[in-house]
Amino acid sequence: MNEGRREILQLIIVVTGIIFLVKLFFIQVVDSRYRQMADSNAILRQTEYPVRGLITDRNGKLIVYNTPEFKLEVLLKDVRDFDSAKFCRVFRMSREELRATFRAMKARKEFSPYKPTLFLDQLSNEDFARVQDYMDEFSGFYVLARTTRSYSTPALANALGYVSEISKKQLDEDPSGIYKQGDYVGQSGIEAYYEEQLRGTRGVRFKLRNVKGIIQGSVESGKYDTLSTPGQDLVTGIDLDLQQYGEFLMKGKSGSIVAIEPATGEILALVSGPSYDPNLLTGRKYSSNFRMISLDSNKPLFNRPLMAQYRPGSVFKIAQAMTALQEGVITPETRIRCDRTIINCHGAHTNEDLRGAIANSCNPYFHGVLRRMLNKGKSNDPYEDTRMGLAEWNKHITSFGFGQPLGIDLPNEKGGLIPSPAYYDVAYRNRPWKFSNIYSIAIGEGENLVVPIQMANFAATVANKGFYYTPHIVKAIGKDGLPLSQYRERHYTTIDSAYFKVAADAMQQVVESGTGQYRARLADVIVCGKTGTVENNPPLFDHSVFIAFAPRQNPRIAVSVYVEDAGQGARAAASIASLMIEKYLFGATRRPYIEQYVLAGNFEDVKKQ
Repeated sequence: MNEGRREILQLIIVVTGIIFLVKLFFIQVVDSRYRQMADSNAILRQTEYPVRGLITDRNGKLIVYNTPEFKLEVLLKDVRDFDSAKFCRVFRMSREELRATFRAMKARKEFSPYKPTLFLDQLSNEDFARVQDYMDEFSGFYVLARTTRSYSTPALANALGYVSEISKKQLDEDPSGIYKQGDYVGQSGIEAYYEEQLRGTRGVRFKLRNVKGIIQGSVESGKYDTLSTPGQDLVTGIDLDLQQYGEFLMKGKSGSIVAIEPATGEILALVSGPSYDPNLLTGRKYSSNFRMISLDSNKPLFNRPLMAQYRPGSVFKIAQAMTALQEGVITPETRIRCDRTIINCHGAHTNEDLRGAIANSCNPYFHGVLRRMLNKGKSNDPYEDTRMGLAEWNKHITSFGFGQPLGIDLPNEKGGLIPSPAYYDVAYRNRPWKFSNIYSIAIGEGENLVVPIQMANFAATVANKGFYYTPHIVKAIGKDGLPLSQYRERHYTTIDSAYFKVAADAMQQVVESGTGQYRARLADVIVCGKTGTVENNPPLFDHSVFIAFAPRQNPRIAVSVYVEDAGQGARAAASIASLMIEKYLFGATRRPYIEQYVLAGNFEDVKKQ
């Protein structure tokens, strides 16, 4: 009996001991609150924020840098004898704003009265200079230094993107666990795409405090401190002078300019009009400025080079020509009469060969070319014959990079549309369709949709005689680094390289004696280009389009220009493209009258070329 009681007593003692050990484990290891309560009386843990990487242009000119900024943290358990009226005067807040700030702070998931919590952020140098002499009067409040983004120029805003505090949703969805409330994160553009490279890593410092909470220095001479690691710098392929000139030319207009170096795929200029000043999206006025910009009816946040989808217009005739040459349904010498009873045309021409048809932008010629491409007589069923031809056509056209996002190093790129048999099956609800239903795609109208970056890439592909590198903004990560691996890979079209000479011949003829001769021709360099006028919704004028590359031998620049509601491509777009080429190759325009013509902006003309 005694032995049984002794065993029960021993069991109770063991269980009680285990309970105490488990409780002690939770207090000392799992639940850090008690440790924080003990330590924070003498030691303050402060985050050291990393410096975000710089962004420069291809010539080393600084585009994005960092300037000092401060944030106010509070350790609520140390707040004593708080003079709210004086705090409001010093920090220029109303009592209502102060109450709202306290409520918002306490509502945060990570809030604890025993550890520092963000109270106010984005305090400027001027704010800090004004409040620093009063900080010893507000126990429990501490000012921490960090940096914010600044911009050397208003140019390139849509490509650069912006940085702001991470949202609660982003924080909840962050799989890495790297971020904390109050951290800044890239929200769009380069800042978002290269967030991992730009952000750096946080450090921490442990500060020793006296009984009044005044910091006395580092704990054990900084033995436990860890330094923050700055983010990597990015070198872009952007030529800042060219970018600024492009934005100057696009002032007051809606549209885009994209310029690419064909030999590398590096983007020389990426202009979206209208745009905004990126400096507006920094500092304490970020929220109000963002709201103002986002509500602007001109949509300055809409990145047209990557997101606007247009019909390609007559520029598409070059791709049609090479596809037909590859399939053997025409030769460069093939002549097709300009029969305007079939489809409307313009200009004085009658029976051109392929080069002449491109130079004069002959619609009936390319109507006939697509008919030959789609209806080869491979099937006795005309509907099935068209399906087979369209599938072959789609394979070639998409090899130029049309119909899907190219994969540029910026978010939100659109893919456009190149119709396939499956697309028309859906569009016609599985009813039969044939060439006569879809022939408008022959001249770049109908269901075709392209994105401006794709058109500049297409010009670069012709310049390269059949291949392209995926266009990219960043040419080097780190001073002596490389672009990401996917931007060093060549992509080949399905078209034989020999046919690109025919395309270049025709594009040279466009500029020297065809639709682009009056505003795209340059005296000292051979420019190869193509005009396009893209149908718009009446009563608006059509969109003006032009693509080009130059010089013809060893091309250094390929460009696409879209000017919305500006009429024929030979006017606004051809003028802007030739000025951009001139600026890049020679440093300045030699035709001030063309520049004045562009700035005046009187382009409207409904003729299609």
